[in-house]
Amino acid sequence: MIRVLLADDEELIRTALAALLGLEPDLTVVAQAATGRAAVDAALAHRPDVAVVDLEMPPPGGIELAAELGRVLPACAVVILTGHGRPGHLRRALTAGARGFLRKGAPGGALADVVRRVHGGGRYVDPALAADALTLPECPLTPRELETLRLAEYGTPVAVIARRTQLSAGTVRNYLTASVQKLGAADRAEAVRIARDAGWL
Repeated sequence: MIRVLLADDEELIRTALAALLGLEPDLTVVAQAATGRAAVDAALAHRPDVAVVDLEMPPPGGIELAAELGRVLPACAVVILTGHGRPGHLRRALTAGARGFLRKGAPGGALADVVRRVHGGGRYVDPALAADALTLPECPLTPRELETLRLAEYGTPVAVIARRTQLSAGTVRNYLTASVQKLGAADRAEAVRIARDAGWL
């Protein structure tokens, strides 16, 4: 039997996936979690072969969770599910160690097939997302610009960002201005949205 952990903050989706996978003769759902932190705890307690995790859920999110499970339970393959995947998310997920990336709108039997594939050492990437990822431009922002933009996402004051990054307030303002200009945005909020939609944040 392939032991599966399901992590999704939407209970209806999580329980539906558990029921769907429960119909497969060679798969068993050994644990479910509603947050990334609970998923790590459940993985350590139940030692699943495959973790199927939502891209966006309470921290750590799916990409960060894939990286963390890779550190604490390297034998567990991770499949990320997404309702609205972006090519940049795909790239970050694979870099974090995910072995599968699947849209929630995929056919019903697709998830079980992907679980089997990654358990066998293979990979699976949604074909449409893979095609989009090949044409996605590289992120024009430097790592520091991305860091300050990520911290500014929720309207964090420049002074707070400066303290967290150990930069001067003027340098933070310069990074944020450069990010807005490079992304062709009207303001910080739009720059955040553009970078988020591209999967760079």
